[in-house]
Amino acid sequence: MNLNTDYLQKKYGKNLILSENLSKYSWFNLGGPADIFFRPKDKDQLKEFINEIRKDINEINILGAGSNTLIRDTGVKGVVIKLGSKFSDLRLLEKDTIEVGAATLDKKVADFAKSNGISNMEFLSCIPGSIGGAIVMNSGCYGSEISEILQSIKVIDDKGSEKEIKNEEINFYYRGTNLPKNYIIISAKLKGLLNSKQKIEEKQNLLIKRKKDSQPSQIKTGGSTFKNSDGTKAWMLIKESGCDKLYVGDAKISEKHCNFFVNNGKAKASDIENLIDKVKKEVQTKTGVNLELEIKIIGEKK
Repeated sequence: MNLNTDYLQKKYGKNLILSENLSKYSWFNLGGPADIFFRPKDKDQLKEFINEIRKDINEINILGAGSNTLIRDTGVKGVVIKLGSKFSDLRLLEKDTIEVGAATLDKKVADFAKSNGISNMEFLSCIPGSIGGAIVMNSGCYGSEISEILQSIKVIDDKGSEKEIKNEEINFYYRGTNLPKNYIIISAKLKGLLNSKQKIEEKQNLLIKRKKDSQPSQIKTGGSTFKNSDGTKAWMLIKESGCDKLYVGDAKISEKHCNFFVNNGKAKASDIENLIDKVKKEVQTKTGVNLELEIKIIGEKK
């Protein structure tokens, strides 16, 4: 990395931190430092920063709410960008359409939609994380996916240019999209259906209860670890393969839902990753299914 970090530090002040420990930004509470950790104050500063670094950096890691990300113990070489409060605004564009900053938490979007009588967004109250990450992953649950309510996104590309991309220009698939990795989503337009607040609230509460009954909460986890495979639930494959009791150090599998891997207190990121590899191998041996990760692993492998 040939970046002049002293110059960047001076230029961006408190918005740029060198060797920032990333564990505090991860739901697992794990991870080493980022060489450069940048929280842009607004989109203009983000564009300027990308132009400053683009000749010297091949890959930029975007950190959302940290809900579905495992950061390796050795940390992340290069740059990690985390969008802050300036990217978490919500506004009503039309009666059934809202514009949402990419850093806005999914649950906040669901609540904003409810208070404005917009339905079809209730499922977002059950998805941990922020809207930017939800779009990149085409997040969904209980029969709904974000691609169904997304109209368009605004992104900043690796040249620092801003552009709008419409839903039909994006190829969405199960837990993914074909969006280039060097695009940083800064906002999205979401469109729902008008409905009574009471009906929206009833549906939202039903989904939240369903989630509470079946998934662990108040623990250090990264959400669903593996994607479902050809209609078969990942948790069923894990259970059928006898992997639900496996552990590595303090990395364990939740007793409530065996597709949730947990830092039980003193785990290292490598423990979680080794447990993932162990389960993956065992499931393939027992069932022939090669489980794909739903969580994202970033950082340098030792």
